Amino acid sequence: MKTWSTWFSILVAVIACGFIGFLYADHGAAWPTHQVIGMAIAIPALCLWVLARVQLRRSFAVAARAKELVTHGLYSKIQNPVYVFGAILIVGLIVFVGEPRWLLLFVILIPLQWIRIRNERRALEAKFGDTYREYRRRTWF
Repeated sequence: MKTWSTWFSILVAVIACGFIGFLYADHGAAWPTHQVIGMAIAIPALCLWVLARVQLRRSFAVAARAKELVTHGLYSKIQNPVYVFGAILIVGLIVFVGEPRWLLLFVILIPLQWIRIRNERRALEAKFGDTYREYRRRTWF
């Protein structure tokens, strides 16, 4: 059974695909290089972000909670794929828009996300102890 988190991820993917289609239809002509590069970054990042959210299933929470230790799929290689691919998606969108000033948003977002990651790590380590520490040793970020 799909949770609200899974449905939310699917909805975000559908909206993003619709937005990309709208941008393409709006131009009609060939995209400038920066837009092609931006979409080449953003589309795979979006797909991997959605996959990470789906694999996280019921463990997703806005506030740090340790419901279960997810170690399968993308989480078998990357500790925080939602954050990683979300950041890459934002970079792709900034490149697409072609406005370097939007990088300020990215620069502000990264420390905020790092605080969330630290809180999640504390919660997971408190609940899963050595199992979580071993998971961190064998995975990236």
